[in-house]
Amino acid sequence: MSDLALASIAELARAFEQGSTTPDAAMRAVLDRIEQHESRLGAFQVVYAEEAMQAAEASTRLLRSGHRVGPFHGIPFALKDIVDLAGRVTTGGSAAMRDRVPEHSAAIARNLIAAGGVLIGKTRTVEVAMGGWGTNRRMGTPVNPWDLRTHRAPGGSSSGSGVAVAAGMAHCAVGTDTGGS
Repeated sequence: MSDLALASIAELARAFEQGSTTPDAAMRAVLDRIEQHESRLGAFQVVYAEEAMQAAEASTRLLRSGHRVGPFHGIPFALKDIVDLAGRVTTGGSAAMRDRVPEHSAAIARNLIAAGGVLIGKTRTVEVAMGGWGTNRRMGTPVNPWDLRTHRAPGGSSSGSGVAVAAGMAHCAVGTDTGGS
């Protein structure tokens, strides 16, 4: 793989199985891209860099010892910031919910982690995921990474998730559709 940050999930899983790369190398690749591009692109509401790296290193150790947690083992992923994660702020893209900390994780978060996925962070969304343009004046609007000279709305309420994947800052990201976004 020429650029590990741009590998597909299938390519990563195959490379992990063959031993040609590791979950910690994949995580390092996306965290490097985040460090290089996030200040310009604004895809993430929050990045859990230290915890993500620790989890990726643990995934690598498990693989080296012959254990694979599940089909998503070691894959770096991001969650849209409307997806609850126990003990972590979920803003839903709303300044009014900046301090909202859910007690329980949403099923999709639990399932991805149980399948071996490694969470990078949470991506920006329009306020309460209600809007098709992908803009959020209060919490930040991600920038379409394909043309930085002209601001183009990244579209949809899952704008941060789309931008993160398109820019190689996540191998995959959860997006949702509330009503046509």
